[in-house]
Amino acid sequence: MTIETRSLTVDGLNAYLARPTGGSSAGMLLIPMITGIGEQVREFAAAIAETGVTTLSWDPWRGRGTSEDTPMETLFTWMGELDDDACLAEQKRLLDYLLDDLGCTRAGVIGWCLGGRFALILGGQDSRVAGVVAYHPTVPGTPAPNHTVDVVDHTARIQAPVMMLYPGADDLVPVESFHRLQTALNSRNSGPSIVHVYPGAEHGFSARHRHGNPVNAEAFAISWPQVLEFVKVTTHAPGGRSGQA
Repeated sequence: MTIETRSLTVDGLNAYLARPTGGSSAGMLLIPMITGIGEQVREFAAAIAETGVTTLSWDPWRGRGTSEDTPMETLFTWMGELDDDACLAEQKRLLDYLLDDLGCTRAGVIGWCLGGRFALILGGQDSRVAGVVAYHPTVPGTPAPNHTVDVVDHTARIQAPVMMLYPGADDLVPVESFHRLQTALNSRNSGPSIVHVYPGAEHGFSARHRHGNPVNAEAFAISWPQVLEFVKVTTHAPGGRSGQA
């Protein structure tokens, strides 16, 4: 399948579009990790687009930079300045754009690390979300000062199917936080849950720079094909498949 990619702005928000040539009815909002819309997120977007799904990536840094041109210490400072409500408003605006302007009839959300946390919250706030993927969501034992929205509470509200992937050697997210999220998922009356645990894998195991550790590389190699299938199933219309818009 051929795809088209480009950077664009939506009401002043920077975003990155990757979609099958001509568009599709299935959509996915991508919420990056701390490195923003860097090379790896663009590769993730392309891989999802190649399955027939239109992807739109949110830029948490509003054009200020990515891991390719910004020191990691600066990115951590920026992360501590993110406002939950403002970020969620931007993500909902991009979801609007997927559904109203890009011709998608169903759209899910996938996030990595900080994006995994936002994906769970957005899924709990917006009933339009067709599916949620949370790759090693950053949910520390004690919420960061700028984490003003309760991710566990919102996880329990998600109506859509959820896929959550947790690394057993996560040094940022204690197992107690993972158990709270899993309990929240189990409390739901609708929306099935798929929960993966990868013993020995580290936080952010999907990031290529962590694949020098073979445990991380294997965790990603096992998880990614299943995530792609989950995205296809949840974003295509029931009984149908994605087509050109």
